[in-house]
Amino acid sequence: MSSAAPTLVAMTSIGLTFPPDQPPERLREVALATERAGIPELWLWEDCFSESGVAPAASVLAWTQTLRVGVGLFPVPLRNVALTAMELATLARLFPGRLLPGIGHGVLDWMEQVGAREASPLTLLREYGTALRRLLDGESVTTEGRYVTLRDVQLRWSPPPIPLLIGAEGPKTLALAGQIGDGLILVGSALPERVAATIAVAQTARDEAGITAPLDVVYFLSLPVTSDAAAVTAAIEPLMAGGVCRVAVCGLSEDGPPDGSERILDLLQVVAEVGSQLSSR
Repeated sequence: MSSAAPTLVAMTSIGLTFPPDQPPERLREVALATERAGIPELWLWEDCFSESGVAPAASVLAWTQTLRVGVGLFPVPLRNVALTAMELATLARLFPGRLLPGIGHGVLDWMEQVGAREASPLTLLREYGTALRRLLDGESVTTEGRYVTLRDVQLRWSPPPIPLLIGAEGPKTLALAGQIGDGLILVGSALPERVAATIAVAQTARDEAGITAPLDVVYFLSLPVTSDAAAVTAAIEPLMAGGVCRVAVCGLSEDGPPDGSERILDLLQVVAEVGSQLSSR
């Protein structure tokens, strides 16, 4: 983790999710509506074989003025670490303070499908995340690991301070996220009642590594599109109590595809209302 990483949020920030089952041509409409509603963040992710992470993130950042854009997450087996560093640094220089990138080992079956699955995803993520953090910090990096090899690689245009989030579920990856990341990305499989215990695994490893900077925690929350402000608040409050810093909300419906995301804007005003209430506390 970098000493140059920015100070991260202490209160819970509420954002909207644009899931990758949506056609890319809908993204501009959603991004502009999200910003108009006063919602501070729009979350994307790179998903096989739907959408990449960099192209949508760059588009949203260019279309909007203040919206922060999270990518949760880039699967590291698909990308050379130098290329990822170049792309993230470029976006961070073009749009300072607005990019929240996350990395993870990806869905292993998909990685196998494209010939990118490695025998030790955890080792790859450790080597990759460590090298990426150093590159984003402007260092000249030479390393020869099991999976990541760099020789005197240094970004010509190093970025302003940029956080690096790590997607994690199992205890070993959670510990790794605490050790090498500025933040942690949790998905819905991390049950709300277990969030505090889940975060504690990462935090303990962070403490043991002597890292005092706060751990930024992102939680992807799926809710019915019929939810009102009270229901959304009730879903978010235990996450806040457990230590979550950012919640990315995705609306689900019963009358559409499995995740109901064709109605992605149904919760827009409700999320905006809840976010406004939280910020005024």
